[in-house]
Amino acid sequence: MDKFFTAVRLDESLCKGCINCIKRCPTQAIRVRNGKAAITKEFCIDCGECIRICPHHAKQAYYDPLSILKEYEYNVALPAPSLYGQFNNLDDVNIVLTALKRMGFDDVYEVSGAAELVSEISRKYVEEHKDLWPFISTACPSVVRLIRVRFPNLIEHLLPVKAPVDLAASLAREKARKETGLPAHRIGIIFISPCPAKVSAVKTPLGIEKSDVDGVLAMKEVYPRLLPLMKEAETAQDIEELAISGKIGISWGGSGGEAGGLLTDSYLAADGIENVIRVLEDLEDQKFSSLEFIELNACSGGCVGGVLTVENPFVAKVKIKRLRKYMPVACNHLEDSNEKNAYWTEKVRYEPVFKLGMDIKESIAMMAKVEELYERFPGLDCGSCGAPTCKALAEDVVRGVASEKDCIHILREYIHKISGEMSMLDSPGRRPEPE
Repeated sequence: MDKFFTAVRLDESLCKGCINCIKRCPTQAIRVRNGKAAITKEFCIDCGECIRICPHHAKQAYYDPLSILKEYEYNVALPAPSLYGQFNNLDDVNIVLTALKRMGFDDVYEVSGAAELVSEISRKYVEEHKDLWPFISTACPSVVRLIRVRFPNLIEHLLPVKAPVDLAASLAREKARKETGLPAHRIGIIFISPCPAKVSAVKTPLGIEKSDVDGVLAMKEVYPRLLPLMKEAETAQDIEELAISGKIGISWGGSGGEAGGLLTDSYLAADGIENVIRVLEDLEDQKFSSLEFIELNACSGGCVGGVLTVENPFVAKVKIKRLRKYMPVACNHLEDSNEKNAYWTEKVRYEPVFKLGMDIKESIAMMAKVEELYERFPGLDCGSCGAPTCKALAEDVVRGVASEKDCIHILREYIHKISGEMSMLDSPGRRPEPE
């Protein structure tokens, strides 16, 4: 599997070659060449900002179809906590969980239940490793990928604990295996995701060798199918008691929920990829010295703001807040067997995808060329060249994937120069005498 797998894809038939996406991408992973956008997957972190901004819906998220359920003999749904924030007037999560079983799943395992275990494990780990404060949350795949390619000095601060979905997947598979007697490969563990980054985290996980998740469904695809089934379950008063989480687990659906589960005031929570980058830059500059934990979510509002959700993220946060009001603080508690399987087994390594040269000497020489080119460009960052900034175009030229004449201002100067030379050749004083 390609280590730079991306779940954000381009439909060229819908792309009009506008520059909305290149201006919005936080890692400058998109260029417009020959009238079509192109995504450099080494730079892409699957944040989904291009999907939000594209007026032509040319950027799309890859995820599994509902037919994936037919590939396994026994299927377990893993609903993300943010799913509960999509429904109006929901007062019992068991209604949603029962509807999932009516939809075709054989069982459900709440990711919010695993989130409570992760919160407990994280509290213990953070307390025992004060020398590495502040720890950075690893629940958002986009943030982990961003740090991997852009902030190598912060890798040591990543909290080496599995994301709730990965822990939930392993626990759900073990539970299903014991209850059914089926071999693991005949059990499908299907995550209902709010964002495409979770798809990439399953295909090419960081921190673990292999994810126990077998498929990822989009929340927006599941939502319309659940609504009538939820109504049927309520009408028939046939609601199963399937919930295994309380306030701490449900709160993970919105920004600040994970940090709240650590039961400490010494934390920072930021959401929205631009805000995340600002926090990481300040952290790299050592502007934070007294914090224990930093929670970062690429989507505004947290997971409720994922591009695969249907509800306004701020409205969804209100719904989750109301839902958890009468819940117990936590329903799922840590066991020794759970803790052993909750930590990362692989190191996250720096991927210098943005470097220009193969070594320091070559990089310095190429950076000098970039600066020289950049001085020639107008500095307008207009995007007409297909790159998001003049600096990005200069880097592309040095990499050999663009020409300085892609800049319309440089091209205009070149055309004027050629036009002037042709005019001089065509002037009467320069014409050859007739014989």
